[in-house]
Amino acid sequence: MQCPSCHQETSGAFCSFCGATLAAAPAGSAAPAIPASTAGGLSENAAAAIAYLTIIPSIIFLVLDPYKRSRLVRFHSIQNIALAVAWVIFWVGMAILHTALHAIPFIFVLFMLVDMVVGLAFFVAWLIALIKASKGEFFRLPVIGDFAAKQAGV
Repeated sequence: MQCPSCHQETSGAFCSFCGATLAAAPAGSAAPAIPASTAGGLSENAAAAIAYLTIIPSIIFLVLDPYKRSRLVRFHSIQNIALAVAWVIFWVGMAILHTALHAIPFIFVLFMLVDMVVGLAFFVAWLIALIKASKGEFFRLPVIGDFAAKQAGV
């Protein structure tokens, strides 16, 4: 059965991912997530998607009262911060490798190709997470998503 709130496959009376009640969902239908309006005027879906624009909205949403209580916004804010930290660590590591290996032509080119492919993978992961957040889904990125879910209490 698909959870009407987070659209994850689960069974039982409650969703094992977000804790939503599954008995309210009609059998066989996948109800779309309805964006709940918060006191700040933004829906949860919009706030979760905006959290991915930079780390500044993510930090603001973790501090401001109506948004910090939303599990969806808190999860995506923490996941975005963790993704940004992983991205920076990757770029620093690649910069060190580029500097150390700039004299060896073939290895330098190989590291540049790896750099571009992994950078593209980070961008695609960020874009998919932003789109899923705008739909109200709890989309977990590998490794980072588990950390974010644990920190957000999801």
